[in-house]
Amino acid sequence: MKLTIRNELNQLPPALLVPMMNNGAQDTVLQALAAAYPDLNAEALKQDFKAELAEVQTLYLSGQRIFLLGLGSKPQFADIQKAFRSFSHKQRHRFTTPLGISFLHDNLPNVPVAWAEAAVNGLLLGAYQLGRFKTKAAEPHPFEQPEAEIQILIDDQYSGSILKVMQRAEHIAQTQLAMFDLVNAPSNKKVPNDLAQWAIESGQQHNYRVEVWDRTKIIAKGLQALQAVAQGSTEEPRFIITEYKPDGDHLKRVGLVGKGVTFDTGGLSIKPAANMHLMKSDMGGAAAVLGAVEVVAKLQLPIHVIGVVPATENSVDANSIRPGDVIGSYNGKTIEVIDTDAEGRLILADGLGYVNRNFQPDYLIDLATLTGSTVRTFGYHVAGLFSNNDELAAHLAQVGDRTGERVWRLPIWEVYKEEVKSDVADVRNISGKPVAGGIAAAKFLEVFIENHPAWAHLDIAGVAFVDSEFAAQKSATAFGVRLLVEFLEDLTKIP
Repeated sequence: MKLTIRNELNQLPPALLVPMMNNGAQDTVLQALAAAYPDLNAEALKQDFKAELAEVQTLYLSGQRIFLLGLGSKPQFADIQKAFRSFSHKQRHRFTTPLGISFLHDNLPNVPVAWAEAAVNGLLLGAYQLGRFKTKAAEPHPFEQPEAEIQILIDDQYSGSILKVMQRAEHIAQTQLAMFDLVNAPSNKKVPNDLAQWAIESGQQHNYRVEVWDRTKIIAKGLQALQAVAQGSTEEPRFIITEYKPDGDHLKRVGLVGKGVTFDTGGLSIKPAANMHLMKSDMGGAAAVLGAVEVVAKLQLPIHVIGVVPATENSVDANSIRPGDVIGSYNGKTIEVIDTDAEGRLILADGLGYVNRNFQPDYLIDLATLTGSTVRTFGYHVAGLFSNNDELAAHLAQVGDRTGERVWRLPIWEVYKEEVKSDVADVRNISGKPVAGGIAAAKFLEVFIENHPAWAHLDIAGVAFVDSEFAAQKSATAFGVRLLVEFLEDLTKIP
């Protein structure tokens, strides 16, 4: 992919995008277009084009297409990204490269750097095509061509900063696209070892450390909760440790843990058949963590990041753990298994305990497609946030608003500790009540952070795999990658 900056309107590319808001300024933009291209009728355009979010109007001018792209009245980063992604996805057969994005038609925004990053990221994500396992390949997207190019036309004063964010947008998009593939892959094409191999190859390519433990080492190291979930599957579990540690003194250290259940039947507490096929996505937390570590390495951020993924299937077998069983964990706490379909928190318990004890991170964050309770609370637009640190929670919420990967905090007051109290073990994995399920899951995980002062749990069950205009069925969003990267980037700017 070639990314370039231009500062003039001579020799325009064959396809030109002109983004604009519908806050009254679109009239000025349309007049500027009419002045530049006398064949255009600005008054007629005003009647036809309202610049609503993702609205597209195509203008044909002597061998050139100009696409007017609406961004709505008050576009945030996520709105701009969505509009450009929608354009790239829906109009793929109507444009060629190079594709230009013009900010030279009286449409320069107040924050052109943010717009440029959102635009390039959205365009590249729009090139994604499902159907990796179809026998007939889809027609390539223009951005998949070897000569693919995106140009941004803007005044010279912005050229340096714009090119930098274009490159950043490409780095993030490449990783997000890889996470789309990982999460969308069917479970027979994505066993725990496949996650491990992806991490190994990424670490080799982007120069960060990756260590993978097999079942023997998992048992030897005392990851008893992970082994308990994995014992019902013929597929070997993996414990994946990724670490990016650049040179430098006094680097902040952040531990990330992602749930990596590559398929979840529910175990002996088996799920209903209707939506079980969607459980290939139960490693969305792992994708967020693997993706974030890769992007941090690509951007060479001055921060020490440890990303851990306990990876397994949750299957039905004579060896499966049973409701009522008591199992151990990495940090020594015993767990009464009330429901084998609450397996994600079991493997996260070992991941959190391992990272906390062996790396002593300044911040500890886990992500998981964990509970239907959170989905029922927030639907498919917001992740549940649980934290024991007000400053950390506020920071994550602020970054979520900025990136469009929104989170909303729910309480973990001590009164909810009753939900995970056990008579026969240190803790039970689920309350068994049809209330406060997401909170109870967070209270369970809190037991295994061993009083870490800055911990956050993100329940991304409703946002990692959703219905959208980009697929006929539910598909991956790579939720958490951008949220984590921008959070980590913010930390590098705090003394």
